[in-house]
Amino acid sequence: MQDNGFLPIENYVPHRGAMLLLDCLLEASDEGAVAQVTVPRDGLFLQDAGMPVWVGMEYMAQTVAAWAGWRALAAGNQVKLGFLLGTRSFQSTVDFFAPDDLLEVRVHCELMGDNGLGMFDCSVARAGDPPLATARVSVFEPEDGSAYVAALKNQENDNHHE
Repeated sequence: MQDNGFLPIENYVPHRGAMLLLDCLLEASDEGAVAQVTVPRDGLFLQDAGMPVWVGMEYMAQTVAAWAGWRALAAGNQVKLGFLLGTRSFQSTVDFFAPDDLLEVRVHCELMGDNGLGMFDCSVARAGDPPLATARVSVFEPEDGSAYVAALKNQENDNHHE
């Protein structure tokens, strides 16, 4: 366990290796979550000027995943695979996040349907500062994400053979 009472982030999200961008979960409730990210000095997505602000979309999506994973585990269920469907109203005040910046990613659930579709109001900021990036994020969490992906692959293969 971490000092804040949460498990390591790998317990809440399906991402692994270089694709796991979050450091830890700081807060979680039925309404939303806050995760922490330290912008790396090297690695995936990093450019000379820093981490492109568009990577903030993935920070937001992974924080939504962490929220969903936290809720699943709290209910005694397994963490499910989810999908980022898109975003509306992405805005930023910077082009890049600076290496070593300690960022807080906040997600607030505006809607979560029984069909797995959800909408979240999200932001990325340095702790205590105004947001550097904001967006409304649409997500989909099917009942069985692996079966959903397999069905999509089968459909794609069928379309290529026609």
